[in-house]
Amino acid sequence: MKAINQLTFLKLFSIIIALGLWSCDDQELTQINENANTALSLSIDAVVMTEDNTNEEILTATWTKPDFGFQSVPEYTIEVDMMGNDFSSPRLVNVGRNTSKVFTSEELNSILLNLGATPMEVNQIEMRLLVSLSDAQESYTQPVGLEATPFSSILDLSTNLGVVGSATPGGWSSTNETPIQDIPFYSTSENNVVVAYATLRDGEMKFRENNDWAVNYGDDGNDGSLEPNGANIPVSAGNYKITVNTETLEWSIEEYSWGIVGGATVYGWDTPDIKFEYNPFQDNWKAAATLTDGEIKFRQNEEWSFDYGDNGADGTLDQGGDNIAVEAGHYIITLDLNSQTYELEPTDLWGLVGSGTTFGWDAPDPDKFLPDFGINEGMYYLNGVEIGAGEVKVRQNEDWGVNYGDDGNDGTLELGGANIPATPGIYNVEMNFTVNPPTINFYPWQ
Repeated sequence: MKAINQLTFLKLFSIIIALGLWSCDDQELTQINENANTALSLSIDAVVMTEDNTNEEILTATWTKPDFGFQSVPEYTIEVDMMGNDFSSPRLVNVGRNTSKVFTSEELNSILLNLGATPMEVNQIEMRLLVSLSDAQESYTQPVGLEATPFSSILDLSTNLGVVGSATPGGWSSTNETPIQDIPFYSTSENNVVVAYATLRDGEMKFRENNDWAVNYGDDGNDGSLEPNGANIPVSAGNYKITVNTETLEWSIEEYSWGIVGGATVYGWDTPDIKFEYNPFQDNWKAAATLTDGEIKFRQNEEWSFDYGDNGADGTLDQGGDNIAVEAGHYIITLDLNSQTYELEPTDLWGLVGSGTTFGWDAPDPDKFLPDFGINEGMYYLNGVEIGAGEVKVRQNEDWGVNYGDDGNDGTLELGGANIPATPGIYNVEMNFTVNPPTINFYPWQ
């Protein structure tokens, strides 16, 4: 018996030694080649972007897959920054596992404006490639320079006047430093006449300049005539258009909103409509909506007294016109009341889902984020959303394939992360994908 035990021990010892040697050999076989590298190349060294070439492919970036000494699937990210910034705050372009990226004029122009590039001038830009095998194994290529001339079609309709008060999202305490500031007024085609589009609750309001009380207006007697340092103005909850003549100090307020209604929407032909938000950078209205096969119309103030359809399905608005047939999909919808046109642009949409939302954890997700209307690509906003007790997450296109939660509830989003606990209230929600990892902030109405 003792001899058998010794023989068994010798066999086991031999097997352990062999496994150890195999393990060491395997370790050597999978060792990363430290000389693995690649280089980023650009198809041209100078680009000029204009409104006429927005849809054209204007620049191609290419590189080769590094040889790491074993079978690998690295992922790539192009970083873009102003030359001299040392990539301290670059814009990130995720490319996945592809070894090339084609930029359209519109896409590159948006990135450059987001970086602060000066329109209609030559800007010195640089790009580099981030090669990622894992969080612990990343490397960068040498930067490549690019001369780029962007353009800007953004309007500047901003004014220094705003709406403040207990009826507004920011309450009476809005300042230039707070996330929720005064509701802004915008210039109009009429001299000295400005307008604000405001969602208000029961309360009071005043008008003031520069989010500060140094210059403010109220209405003594509530008779439509403003006085400096005048009385608070009582208002009821609703959606409004507020007009002020800054010369005569006459003002008015009227119920005002635009929305989409129809069998293709989440609510059907009944209220609530999917609301538009005013876009001051192009002087139009935009909404984010997931639609089913069906029909829609545009209407004012959630009433049928004033609605638009489309006779002939030519993209032109007709008052009281035919229902507009649409296909199922996710859209940014633009309503242009100046040109009397509309557009449905298919795109990926982010939505809020969870037990704290209207329909719980199941689709549809009625609360959709809108992308930044200006130049801040990667920023998304959801304003005036009512959240109940429970939990929420963010997901793309009403599907769990791409969803974000917040591990640690610290405002940083993680793919497939933990549910975000919700406190009942009305919020403005900001989601920032210009940073890595992305972030989310819930700003409660005061």
